[in-house]
This record gives sequence, C-alpha cells and structure tokens, in this order.
Amino acid sequence: MTDRSTVASIYKYAAISDSLATAGQPSEIQMAAVARDGFASVINLALHDDPRYSLPDEAALVQSLGMNYVHIPVPFDAPAEEHLLAFFDAMERHEGGKLLVHCAANIRVSSFLGLYRVMKKGEDEQAAFAQMRALWEPNPVWAAFIAAMLRKGAP
Repeated sequence: MTDRSTVASIYKYAAISDSLATAGQPSEIQMAAVARDGFASVINLALHDDPRYSLPDEAALVQSLGMNYVHIPVPFDAPAEEHLLAFFDAMERHEGGKLLVHCAANIRVSSFLGLYRVMKKGEDEQAAFAQMRALWEPNPVWAAFIAAMLRKGAP
C-alpha cells in the first residue's frame, strides 16, 4: 500500500530540480506534505470547475499552510498565449523559492514548462519537452498551440 501523505505520492509527481516539481492535483493531505517539504509557492493551471480534479478552496488551504498561491485557469481545450504569459510571469516571480506547479494530471503543466524552458531559459527543445513526452503526446489542440508559441518565440 502506498503512503498517500507524501509529496511523491501526488498523481504524476515529477521532481524537475531541487527547487521545482510538477504534478497532477494534490489532495489536502498531500498539500500539507508539500508545505512540510519546504515548498514556498504553488502554481495551479487547472480549473476549479470539477470537484474530481480540484480542492474545495485550494487558495485558502495553500495560504493557510504558509505558501504563496497562484491560479492560472487554463481550459484544456483552449490554451491561449495570455495563459502562457501569465505562467511565465508567475515562474519568474517565484524563482529562487521551492515551487510546485500542478494541474489535474500534469499535462498542461508539462506542456507549459517545456515552452518556458525553451522560450525563457533557452534550453534545447528536445530536452525541454522530454518530461511532457514521457507523460503524453499532445493532442491536435495542444500540438498546434505549442508549435504556434515556439514559432512566435520568446516574449
């Protein structure tokens, strides 16, 4: 039986570096583990419209645990440049602290993080999108969005 009260038990959790992790939706117990593990901020890219994939009041929970909370609701069927730019801004504002970025299943996050790593950090595209490709192959909507943002280049 898996211990569901650890950060590593969060659905599709991935430690990207010592200061950055991505995941699907954490439970309330797992969010407490996020705080215990020293995370300073949480960025959530999921919507709050489905109780199966969201917490009742994630903002209040995260803040009550002493962490910063940023919510950038990205519709899965309609990612937009404005969402990506808000994500870039949030990543830059919270750089230097330990950061968890999540959505429902680490799909939006892995895609946005790949774009961030290429467009803002200048990383090689293959390496930047390796985590995303390990989790999923983008559907036509996301493939077109990623391609359009890569063509556009860094803001």
